[in-house]
Amino acid sequence: MKIDADIVLIAGPTASGKTRLAIDIARANGALVLNADSMQVYRELRILSARPSPEEEARAPHHLFGHVGGDAAYSVARWVEDVKPYLEAGRNLVIVGGTGLYFNTLLNGLSPIPETPDDVRRKWRDAGEVPTGELHRQLDPQAAAVLNPGDRQRIIRALEVHENTGRSIIEWQKTAGKPVLPSEANIARLLLMPDRKILHERINRRFELMVEEGAIDEVSSLLALNYPSGAPVMKAIGVPQLAGYLDQELSLEEALEKGKAATRQYAKRQSTWFRNSFGEGWKHV
Repeated sequence: MKIDADIVLIAGPTASGKTRLAIDIARANGALVLNADSMQVYRELRILSARPSPEEEARAPHHLFGHVGGDAAYSVARWVEDVKPYLEAGRNLVIVGGTGLYFNTLLNGLSPIPETPDDVRRKWRDAGEVPTGELHRQLDPQAAAVLNPGDRQRIIRALEVHENTGRSIIEWQKTAGKPVLPSEANIARLLLMPDRKILHERINRRFELMVEEGAIDEVSSLLALNYPSGAPVMKAIGVPQLAGYLDQELSLEEALEKGKAATRQYAKRQSTWFRNSFGEGWKHV
């Protein structure tokens, strides 16, 4: 699929078909594929993060996939620094993923959130005894609608920002900064938003395929690394559910259903973000 653009952005919820489209465009445009998904950066989670398979990666050059260890705190700021050399090289690029904040940062720059005072930071980061679900219930409505209820790191960050500034972190993230993308580049923006019923069917089948392809072994290997329970990679969808199966707390059927349900909920939050943030300039495909 040929696109008349130097840089093609492809966004959409999980299981919407982004990988296939990215490869097709990259091959037609002679482009590199860059990852814009916050979970696909972790090397330990090829299957559960739905990273492109080795066969898919062989069809077009892929970069920034699986290049970070699971014990690393990987931020949007670090992702921007990883992307910049590819932008500066002047190559045709296809930037693909489901993390809306990454795309927002490319187009609008890093949001100028004021620095959080130490006392506010300590208050929330010392809340180790407070369940993540309870912290999520303390979020402002905008953040609660977008953030994963199990993503403790981002929830705590949102609570810090709201207490310090009185504004939702979602509002700050929409604040205009200096765009990261080159101003002279010809940019195409593609948004995949399948019908909800179709998307749910894809999600359910894909989670089953993940287990068939070795997701349980992937989680077992991840647990053996003894990463902190609060590490983002440990909160990835599928990890807690399959860990529950490995610990004999859940049957395989229960783990599958919980994993599917969590993925559907995540897709709903992604879709909400895209509908609210990606309007003018984005082409639905």
